[in-house]
Amino acid sequence: MTCVGYARVSAREQDPEAQEAELRAAGAVRVFVDRGESSRVKDRPQWVACLDYLRSGDTLVVRRLDRIAGSEKMAVETINDLAERGVNIRSLTEPDIDTTTPMGRALFGIVAVFAQLRVDAIRQNTMRGLERARAQGRVGGRPTVMTPERVAAAAQMRGEGKSFAHIAAVLGVGRSTVARALAKRDEEPVERTHSM
Repeated sequence: MTCVGYARVSAREQDPEAQEAELRAAGAVRVFVDRGESSRVKDRPQWVACLDYLRSGDTLVVRRLDRIAGSEKMAVETINDLAERGVNIRSLTEPDIDTTTPMGRALFGIVAVFAQLRVDAIRQNTMRGLERARAQGRVGGRPTVMTPERVAAAAQMRGEGKSFAHIAAVLGVGRSTVARALAKRDEEPVERTHSM
């Protein structure tokens, strides 16, 4: 059962020495440090090495949770992943994040539930907004660059045996945009036939 530290500074010129010192004072026998890496990036080199080093029964010590995760959702997922591996986590500046104690585990469980509720509420609000927009005749997302004229030109070139890549280059759009537009065009007559 080893205490392992993880530190991260967001700019390469920042000095992680203070974080390392705090982690060692808290009992970390080894400290992994990432420099100039965003907490939203999951595959930070030293973070990956730290995860590989941790074993069941170990405790990961961090100064704050934002050192390992750039969002609540990411933090909850990370802590749950660690828990599944039998690894505890302790934050030096957030006393309610300490899964080495029964109270800490209970508090984290409550935090995780509220974080998941927040994610679900955001998703539900987004879906309601999209449904409302559709009911008003609007469709979410960016408008298509494939105007009816471009679709007709693409169909004509395709009929002449031109590749999607060639058509995309001529029209100044992406290959997949051309393919989607032509596929949609091919489906429309079928839909009209079914609705009669």
